[in-house]
This record gives sequence, structure tokens and C-alpha cells, in this order.
Amino acid sequence: MALIVGMLAACSSVPLSTPAPQSPPATGPVAAAKGVLAGDTGTLPEPIVRAKSRWTAVRWAELPGFEDDALHEAWNAWIKSCERPGPVFAPLCAEVRGLSIGGVDEQRAWLMGRLQPYRVEALAGGAEGLLTAYFEPVLEGARQASAGFSVPLYRPPLGLAQRKPWYTRQEIDTQAPVQAALKGREIAFLADPIDALVLQIQGSGRMRITAPDGSQAMVRLAYAGSNDQPYKSVGKWLIDQGAVRDASWPAIKTWVAQNPGRVNELLWSNPRTVFFKEEPLSEQDAAWGPKGAQGVALTPGRSIAVDPGSIPYGTPVWLASKGPNVNLQKLVLAQDTGSAIVGAVRADYFAGWSPAAAELAGRLKQPLRLWVLWPK
Repeated sequence: MALIVGMLAACSSVPLSTPAPQSPPATGPVAAAKGVLAGDTGTLPEPIVRAKSRWTAVRWAELPGFEDDALHEAWNAWIKSCERPGPVFAPLCAEVRGLSIGGVDEQRAWLMGRLQPYRVEALAGGAEGLLTAYFEPVLEGARQASAGFSVPLYRPPLGLAQRKPWYTRQEIDTQAPVQAALKGREIAFLADPIDALVLQIQGSGRMRITAPDGSQAMVRLAYAGSNDQPYKSVGKWLIDQGAVRDASWPAIKTWVAQNPGRVNELLWSNPRTVFFKEEPLSEQDAAWGPKGAQGVALTPGRSIAVDPGSIPYGTPVWLASKGPNVNLQKLVLAQDTGSAIVGAVRADYFAGWSPAAAELAGRLKQPLRLWVLWPK
């Protein structure tokens, strides 16, 4: 999914805050670079306008927490991006790889020498947007349907590309011709339809699948397509119904347990369905997240999903967000996207695959500012 696996990538969840490493006093070029941060007075380049955003050049001092971040953690994600770099960042990848064993001060000095920070703004103005989070669910499934495991997860149906949009979630569940088109396309079966919905919304997951003979295998179910129906939030549907005040997944599951007769009504409020492909999950692959839209494996706490019309894949981004759930000031890489990730200052933060990651993904919704770091 050259692995240089850092502490974050080897863990199943991302710490919500990381103490800054203690480094010896900088000397030589590093000390000079630190001085530039305080006296960065050169002429700034002109703004850059993209399809969905405007980038305004700023001083390095504008980036909150820039001198405190544990940059080596982000370097793992950047090396991943260098597996499939775009034309703008490809010339820098040899230097990025070489700096993977460098100290944090050396990495920071290199950033300042080679890149220019730009504040990301909406075309109509405004530099504040929205941060959410997503995670990789870990689920139990069965290879064959049974009374306990009856909720199917499908490969893309044959002829999916010939009908756009394809059938809605409700039509898939209720119409015999649609079910016939999916016959034999089942990968596995889950016990809980809400778990299936979570997996489809997150776009991928890990699953321990039990075969009829009792043997088990850990696999990854990766995104393979959708029915191209619009995504509708079941949490918003519940709030609009006056059924809940907290639209987190724990609250949704509590409502489902209290209203078993309305489960299909809840599910069908979101017509979008995702189809999957099964991938082996080696020990090496398990140290990373699923592949994002850039085609590289995601790194917990250092990968984000963006609108590619605002920020190209593979771009290093400074992210700052402060709210009731978490305070973040850190270097991340734009490596993924999603149907709900639309707009100039919009990001979805990949949290990992632990229970803590699931909890964060279910609750995170807070203000966001972004700066792209673009080659000079």
C-alpha cells in the first residue's frame, strides 16, 4: 500500500496531541533558517487561483504551531505520496526521501528553503472552513449468510457503468430484479445493518471473515464503486425527525436499538450505496490505512481528504483546527477525497482504525484553516 514506518503508522490510532520532541540547539544552516522564520521579509509571490480556491502567499510565521510539530511523523505520509507523485512534487521526492532520517530542525529548514506557504481561501473570500474525520472500521463478518449474519456487502454489479445513477438503497433492498443483478456478487455478510452503513460511508474497512469450515481471515474491503446516488446523512435525518439531538454513531445505534421497526426507514433515507473489492491484509499493509484517491496508503493523523478542485493530491498542507474535540496544528498530506468533501477550505482527517479513531470520526466537526506548501 520504500516503507519507512514511523511510530504513528505502526499504531492503530492517532494521538490527539503529540509533545514536541526536544532537539539540541540549532547551528549553521538550521539556525539561519530559524532566523528567517522570525524575519521573513522577502517579496511574496502573487496569489494562485484554482478551480475552487484562491491561494494567498503568507509568511511562515502565520502557520500556527509550525515550530512545534513533530515533522518526522508527517514525513512517513509524504514518502507514501512520493510513490505516486504529481508533476509538481516529483522533482522534490529524492530530497524528501533523503530527509526521512533527518532531524526535525533539518526538515523544517528544508521546508522553508524549498516551499512557499499559501493560505487557502474560498474564491468568494473567507479562509475558515470545516474539519471532519473518518476512520477505517474493524468488523466481524461471515462468508455465507445465516440467521446471525444476513446483511450482504457486494462487489460492483455487472453493467454498473451502463446505468448511472444505479438503483437506490431502497430499490436494492426491495426489488427482485435488482437483487437478481447482485446475486453471486456477495463478498461477506454482517450481523448489523448499521455497521454495513458505517462501512459504506467510510469507504473501506478491515474485516475478520469466518468461512463455513470455521477458518478465519483478516482482509480489507476497499472502495470499488457506488450507485452514484446522492449521499444523505442519516444523522441529519434523525435530527430533522426530532429523534435525536446528538447525531454521533453511538447515539444513532441507541436510537436503532429503541426503534427496531424503523431501521429500514433510517437506512433508506440515504439512497447512496457503496460496493467493495476484497484485498489481502498482510502484516505490512496492516500498519497503514487503506489507499486514498491519490492511490497511496493513508497514514493515521497525517493524511486528509480534500476537494481536488481546491488542493491537488500529494500536496503538503498545514492544518489548524481548534474545537471541543481536538486541537490540531500540524503538517498533513492531501491524499484522499470523498463525496461530502466539497469546497475550498474543507478537509476530512484520517484518524486510524481503533475505537478512539471511531469515536473521533463520529464527533469531529469544527472550524478549519489550511495552508498549502507549494514549491518555490
